[in-house]
Amino acid sequence: MNSSSAQRYLLASLAFILLLGPIVLAQEKEEITVDWIYSNKSVEISSLPSFTWLNDGTALLYDNRKPPRERTFEILDPASGKRSPALDKEKTLSSFKALTEKTFPQRLLFRPTAVDANGKRTAYLHRGDIFGLELSSSQFFRVTETKEPEKSLSFSPDGKNLAYVRNNDIFIYDLDARLEKQITHDGSETLLNGTLSWVYWEEIFGRRDIGYWWSPDSKSLAFLQTDESPVGIAYFLDHRPNYAKLIKQRHPKTGTANPVVKVGIIDVVDGKTTWIGLNADTYEYVIRAKWLPDSTKLSVQTMNRNQDHLVLYIADPSSGKATHSLTETNEGWINIHDDLHFLEDGKHFIWASERDGYNHLYLYTLDGKLVNQVTKGEWATASSGGGVYWVRQAIAAIDEANDWVYFTALKESALERHLYRIRLDGIGLERLSMEAGTHGISFSRDAKFYMDRYSNLSTPPALTLYKKNGTRVSTIAKSRSEIPEKLGMQHPELFTIPAEDGFPLPAQIYKPKDFDPNKKYPLILKVYGGPSAPEVSNSWHSGYFEQILLRKGYLVASVDNRSATGISKTLENTILKNTMGDGELGDLVSAVKWLKAQSYIDPERVGIWGWSGGGTFTLLAMTRSDEFKAGIAVAAVTAWRYYDSIWAEALMKLPDENPEGYEKNDLNRYAKNLHGRLLIVHGTYDDNVHIQNIWNFVDELIKANKMFDLMIYPMRKHGIVDRAARVHLYTKMLEFWDKNL
Repeated sequence: MNSSSAQRYLLASLAFILLLGPIVLAQEKEEITVDWIYSNKSVEISSLPSFTWLNDGTALLYDNRKPPRERTFEILDPASGKRSPALDKEKTLSSFKALTEKTFPQRLLFRPTAVDANGKRTAYLHRGDIFGLELSSSQFFRVTETKEPEKSLSFSPDGKNLAYVRNNDIFIYDLDARLEKQITHDGSETLLNGTLSWVYWEEIFGRRDIGYWWSPDSKSLAFLQTDESPVGIAYFLDHRPNYAKLIKQRHPKTGTANPVVKVGIIDVVDGKTTWIGLNADTYEYVIRAKWLPDSTKLSVQTMNRNQDHLVLYIADPSSGKATHSLTETNEGWINIHDDLHFLEDGKHFIWASERDGYNHLYLYTLDGKLVNQVTKGEWATASSGGGVYWVRQAIAAIDEANDWVYFTALKESALERHLYRIRLDGIGLERLSMEAGTHGISFSRDAKFYMDRYSNLSTPPALTLYKKNGTRVSTIAKSRSEIPEKLGMQHPELFTIPAEDGFPLPAQIYKPKDFDPNKKYPLILKVYGGPSAPEVSNSWHSGYFEQILLRKGYLVASVDNRSATGISKTLENTILKNTMGDGELGDLVSAVKWLKAQSYIDPERVGIWGWSGGGTFTLLAMTRSDEFKAGIAVAAVTAWRYYDSIWAEALMKLPDENPEGYEKNDLNRYAKNLHGRLLIVHGTYDDNVHIQNIWNFVDELIKANKMFDLMIYPMRKHGIVDRAARVHLYTKMLEFWDKNL
């Protein structure tokens, strides 16, 4: 090749490289942006296969990590490790089209509404109707075709029937005969059978519409009947029609009438209903109902309005007679839990209580006599993950034949959750999970194997199968730690900050990769602050938005006030009758002053933000302290009188009982003292924290001539969940921080 040819070749090659360069770089290095956070790519890091344990000890598994064409339901045999297809995906989808002349979304196929624990069928709520799927034949079949939608769908334990609710009545569908039978007949707009009022759905059952319970022998249904007629109505305006439409919601606010609830039992063959004989004058709430293993008795838990007095009854389904078993009290409030387990011996049950200041397990006889405390010590049993934080469930399994109780707890550290087992008599405590971090545990129904969803601050979730003694069997899905590494993600550091009285407040901080301790950085504090609802833990946080803030030059931290740590009921009760008040604020101010004293933080550029309880905490901090230059409050409660009865009254008690507390902690009173620039964010259809909270706060800001920013999301609820709104909101937040910090 001569020199001129070589030169032309070199120039052409350089041009090609320059042209190709951006493409190559884009392939090699993905960048975290707000759009990326709310795309499918961000989900890949922490997503894990989904599974449901079946009665025979196997699991129905959906592995979303396989290539899309290979994804299907599989049966996992934990003993052999063998995975085999549970259906023919293409045949299944074709059968739906043949049935309806429409296409069933493939993404929904593997997210059934209900799964038969016998592994024969799945069922779906789709376009307001119910469809069943026979797994063995890969054939869809139609259950309902009605004008009114169905909800609250579940299989009977024997797999022969489906139960569901339509027009607030309960229906049973015989899967073999393909016949529907209505078993309650008095449902109406205000009388609900087998489905929950909003406040029960939100606060008591943790956002699960659990309003009925099959007996283990599949012959009866226990159900809640709710009379909502006394409950006040909240209104929301739907602006979208040409003439705006008014939406109604029955919502009991503090001090107002609650729904009236009672428990019935229906014989699914003859349709006879027996009502449980509970004296309506002795309780305000029915918080749980649970069958005993032999189906001969039903347990019912009731609670008084102040939620500091719980009674467990054992009821006879044939007569409805309820016999007192035990009474639980607490000087603050009783946290609702799902750790009542009746043993197969028909004589004993395990019960969770915070009576000694920590959440522990106790063994009782059916008539309420304490046999022994099972777990004890200055540490608490705790939920292992999944569900909402305000409904506790620490027991993972009971192996009665071998005398083991498996549970998760905060024994090693309040920042970590580990799996343990212990004998029923309280001896032989053994830790089974070894890796430092957070373990989410799900046992097989025969208690021989368990899945462990494990992560820590620097390790995205992995899913691993273990034998019951803690021996690793296989990794179902390994941690995708290479993705955060490729993205250049920074992981937070854990530490503690001394409160004014020396209490070590758990904290974490994100620092940029090129962190320089000699520089002064603006700091953004992300808060929540609710009782036993920590922000700080040794678990995977993702922290995608934090990564964007780091690149823009901010530090991002979180700190938990002592009542939020989850360490003990004793600490939780420090906010009794003074919630989102002096206690939480005192710990926060101590933490912020400590942070400002660090050489690398600019004390004049500290911001705070939070959502829901964190939004309330933000308003508290910015009106009752002068520590923050700017803040963002999303979906914030501004006065407890605007919030629902169950949550607010547990912490604050009734307004008539604690008028000083309600007045003192009304943040609208302090709006005139706003210090720093504030961005307020709310959805107009927030049926949890009604927008009246913000309208009242904004009105007080206007009266005081306080400048602020306001971002309203039309017809969005509490989570402002749609992608468009989320992208807009977080882009708005970035803009706000850049302008004000």
